Amino acid sequence: MGRLCSSRYERQARQCGWLRIAGLDEVGRGSLFGPVVAAAVILNPRHRIVGLDDSKKLSAERRAVLAERIRENALAWSIAEVDAQRIDAWNIYQASRQAMAAALALLKIAPDYLLIDALRLDLPIKQKALIKGDARSVSIAAASIVAKVARDLRMVDWDKEFPQYGLAHNKGYATLEHLEALRRHGPTLLHRFSFAPVREAACWAASARQEPLPLHAAEAPPLAE
Repeated sequence: MGRLCSSRYERQARQCGWLRIAGLDEVGRGSLFGPVVAAAVILNPRHRIVGLDDSKKLSAERRAVLAERIRENALAWSIAEVDAQRIDAWNIYQASRQAMAAALALLKIAPDYLLIDALRLDLPIKQKALIKGDARSVSIAAASIVAKVARDLRMVDWDKEFPQYGLAHNKGYATLEHLEALRRHGPTLLHRFSFAPVREAACWAASARQEPLPLHAAEAPPLAE
């Protein structure tokens, strides 16, 4: 029942008079490491991009191809992130909302309608929250792809600083490899200490008198539009 990824919701919005429709999504919500990254995309209705779908359903190679097409052909797109320290301070739900709001503010074209994956933003803009929206709306799918590709590249950068955690492969999620590395080495300052596996590893490290691994002086470059 309306679960296939399509432009159905965009068409409905245009029929109601909305013209600048932005899809928003975030990635990294369940990760133990690093930022949550959000993207906002206003697709060009005159330029269809074939193959848009939930980024989790696509191979890394396919995501990279689609992300490039989105960036080249969308009317506007932007990326924003909220780091691990703010995730710990706010909680991941609020951090995800803040990342989306920040991405929205960076768009070069102001949208008049929002399609958002699963939540609502406290903004005076007409919006529709769609459960599993990245698998239903092409605009949200485009945002999920752009955000996923950007965050995955970020994790590859951090893997060079912290190779013991396998970040290039697990992208910071709670794989057996990552959990074992946390037990063995303790967390870094880029881990999310409000998440149980990291908190437990930090307690173990404290009892063993280990300090969190420091950040490298040269941080990975910030995400850029």
